[in-house]
Amino acid sequence: MRKQSWLLLWLFFIGVTTMSAQKSAIHTHDLEDYDRALALYNNNQYQSAQIIFEKVKSESKNTEVQSDCAYYSANCAIRLNQANADAKMESFVSDYPTSTKQNQAYIEVAHYYFEQGKYPQALQYFDKVDESTLSNDDIDKFNFQKGYAFFSSNQKKEATPYFNKVLNSPTYGSQAKYYLGFMAYEGDDYKKATKYFDEVAGEEKYKEKLSYFQADMNFKLGNFQKAIDLGLAAMPKSNALEKSELNKIIGESYFNLKQYDKAIPYLKEYKGKKGRWSNTDFYQLGYAYYKQNDFENAIAQFSKIITGNDFVAQNAYYHLGESYLKTDKKQQALNAFKNASEMSFDAKIQEDAHLNYAKLSYEIGNSYQSVPDVLSSFLEKYPNSPSKTEIETLLINSFITSKNYKGALELLEKNKNFANRAVYQKVTFYRGLELYTDGSYQEALAMFKKSIAEPKDAKFTARATFWKGETEYVLDNFNEALLSFKQFTGYAEAKNTPEFKNINYNIAYSYFKQKEYDQAGDYFQKHIDLVKDDKIRLNDSYLRLGDSRFVTTKYWPAMDAYNKAIELRSVDADYAQFQKAISYGFVAKNDKKIEDLNKFVTLYPKSQYRDDALFELGNTYVTEKKNDLAIQTYDQLIREFKSGSYASKAILRQGLIYYNGEKDDLALSKFKKVAADYPKSPEALEAVATARIIYVDNGRVDEYANWVRTLDFVEVSDADLDNDTYEAAEKQYLQNNTKQSISAFSGYVSKFPNGIHALKANFYLAQSYYADGLESNSVPNYEFVIAKPRNEFTEQSLVRLAQIHLKADNSQKAIPVLKRLETEADFPQNVTFAQANLMKSYYELKDYPNAVVYADKVLANPKTDDKVKSDAQIIVARSAIKSNDETKARTAYAKLLMIAKGELAAEALYYDAYFKNKDGKYEASNTAVQKLTKDYSGYKYFGAKGLVVMAKNFYGLKDSFQATYILESVIKNFSAYPDVVEEAQKELDKIKSEESKTNSSIQN
Repeated sequence: MRKQSWLLLWLFFIGVTTMSAQKSAIHTHDLEDYDRALALYNNNQYQSAQIIFEKVKSESKNTEVQSDCAYYSANCAIRLNQANADAKMESFVSDYPTSTKQNQAYIEVAHYYFEQGKYPQALQYFDKVDESTLSNDDIDKFNFQKGYAFFSSNQKKEATPYFNKVLNSPTYGSQAKYYLGFMAYEGDDYKKATKYFDEVAGEEKYKEKLSYFQADMNFKLGNFQKAIDLGLAAMPKSNALEKSELNKIIGESYFNLKQYDKAIPYLKEYKGKKGRWSNTDFYQLGYAYYKQNDFENAIAQFSKIITGNDFVAQNAYYHLGESYLKTDKKQQALNAFKNASEMSFDAKIQEDAHLNYAKLSYEIGNSYQSVPDVLSSFLEKYPNSPSKTEIETLLINSFITSKNYKGALELLEKNKNFANRAVYQKVTFYRGLELYTDGSYQEALAMFKKSIAEPKDAKFTARATFWKGETEYVLDNFNEALLSFKQFTGYAEAKNTPEFKNINYNIAYSYFKQKEYDQAGDYFQKHIDLVKDDKIRLNDSYLRLGDSRFVTTKYWPAMDAYNKAIELRSVDADYAQFQKAISYGFVAKNDKKIEDLNKFVTLYPKSQYRDDALFELGNTYVTEKKNDLAIQTYDQLIREFKSGSYASKAILRQGLIYYNGEKDDLALSKFKKVAADYPKSPEALEAVATARIIYVDNGRVDEYANWVRTLDFVEVSDADLDNDTYEAAEKQYLQNNTKQSISAFSGYVSKFPNGIHALKANFYLAQSYYADGLESNSVPNYEFVIAKPRNEFTEQSLVRLAQIHLKADNSQKAIPVLKRLETEADFPQNVTFAQANLMKSYYELKDYPNAVVYADKVLANPKTDDKVKSDAQIIVARSAIKSNDETKARTAYAKLLMIAKGELAAEALYYDAYFKNKDGKYEASNTAVQKLTKDYSGYKYFGAKGLVVMAKNFYGLKDSFQATYILESVIKNFSAYPDVVEEAQKELDKIKSEESKTNSSIQN
């Protein structure tokens, strides 16, 4: 304000002087208007003054008066901020070059803009001033104001010489020194800054500012204790922004002096630049906590550095990893060390981070890459590391513990440096087990052979031999399987393996499959004697022991075995009961057989063997001459199983009973029913033959002939040729001459499409095509068989057709065949086969409701093995997910988790983590993901999905670093799974959006 008043007084003085000098001229020329305009100008009424000056200028003939009017009019324009003010002043200068007011005009306008704070405009006019015309007082003012105008316009270099000119000025010297000191401070020339600041330090108005600058300069010069002292002194007199900066100076000074406990309070009070902290700010506070062993608070600060690729970020991630380790958060530590190991700003930190990353990968697993790859990568990058031996040991062990046997095997066979043969033996063994579980039996067999070929560990040699036998058995190589199992028993270590307890059971089945029933029975008995805790195998052993004795006509021992199975009340108790009843017939105890069969029919109304029991009961009544009971039993069988395989036989038997009882009309009605309902079946042919005898015996030959002409399967004239052609083809079939069999049966079917043996011929032709690998050729022949009424080949043809369609991935064609098989099969395993594949086929066709219906049937079947149960549970679970029924999906995946192996187990574990995340159980969810990572690292897809869930968990636990780092790693490492990358990107974008709203000065 003092400067402005001085300027106005000065201008007023100039005006008054000018006015006095002009009075004579004005009065002389009678210019009262000029006089009045000048008065208005001196009273700051520029608009009115300008109008009059312009009027006088236009009317006056006096050049001097015109010059003065132009000068004052231009001055008014400047003061009124008129758009043409510059032009008016330039016009004045060019129009009146001899005017004494020209230089004065520039200096006045420059001072005016300066006082208004319009420094760029002021500089325009300062540049026009002729400095040589200025007085000593005016030149100091000119130099200071022009210097300050440059300073305020951020032209520090241009300002310096003008400030230097007034250093000794009593009026402007102190100010000039202050600004020169400030510019030196900003330019990091602390020596010069200190010199100037010291010269003005005694002046009160500079003391407050100088304390802050001096504290900062000492900090930057490394005089940390002095910076602390000056900062503390300046704190009470500083504003909020300066206090924030002083807290940073003091806190960082203590930090540099390694007085971390003292640094923390000041570092916390720093508010950041424009309210935001940098990565360095978070790092320093985090490191201070870290050095105080306050690892939780250290983690809280380090984890806020979610971006950054520099020395500070690398240090932060390394110490974040250390902090996580100290708090036993190993998964989090692994991610932090991985991040630090991928930065090369500090080579020592990078190597140590890589070492920790490798060791943690071994300890807890790694979803980003296989553990052997991580360990190998370390050894490749740091071949001279002091930890080389330790990492090599971990690498070898990781081949087993990571369970990534496929990857381990590839690495072992590729990198001969680590081809430890004992490890190779174990890896090939476990890889064989994986392939066996997945149903890849030929590949599994090759693995077991490789394992046996490296006999470094006797136990693994024994185990591989056992599983070689198991695989050979599944491949129907029963003799080779038997040899392998016998070889297994010869190993001393066999007794110490988990497989040993079942060896007698396996040997027994190998004999059983080769129809060596005496030996099979002996080994089933050995298994029974030695193993009591496995109820399923114990029950099955009693059943197969009974069968072995039954087949070899040792009926009483067979019945003893069946009784044991019945007492266990386990699966197939109905079969044991049935077989026991049948056995009584072979020891001339038909009364007991009838009693037990009737008991069976009462006890097992839904048994698979009910039709067998009724048929046997009827036959036994016939044997015992109880024909009425026989007829009733056959009627019950026909009523309950009208589409069953025994229906035609039962009706034929009724006809034969009537025939033998000389009830010819009743007999003929039964025989005609067989011929009509079951044409071309063996029973139909027998019925026609027996009916012929009745007609002939009764002299009704014409009636017989008329009836026979209605039967398309009886070609009397071609009968001999039919039989001869069929017998020739059948001979080739029975001798396993497949190609000749195909040729012969094809000829028969072509010549006799409705021949006597058309059913058998089509079936055997289909079987021959199938055996010769021409599966598609067999389809029409199997379809011929299943199109006929229920017969002895129906079930096997349905099975084969289903297998062919399933192998061709043709679920649409497979489903109707499988549905028939489900309802018509006599063998329980075929019902199970049909239901399991209906389940899979419906699922493949995205018919989820039907897929679940059949999955439930499979699960309800006690004979279903774990592999099929796993398939059923996964279909229930996946169908529920597809149908958005998460409640059912939870239950299904939970059950699956208890029985699944391999990839299904990985999937179940993923959903275990997924649902726990949804429930907000973040720690428990992370535990599930860690198990998935460690135990199932070979299944990368679910490992990647699990990492996305883990990232969500960490964000739920307020750990932004872990969340963002994991998501960025998924995006970087799993491009093979676009759906997972897309999900990770969405989560990352969401987190970063949220973090950008909150990551200001909220550092505590």
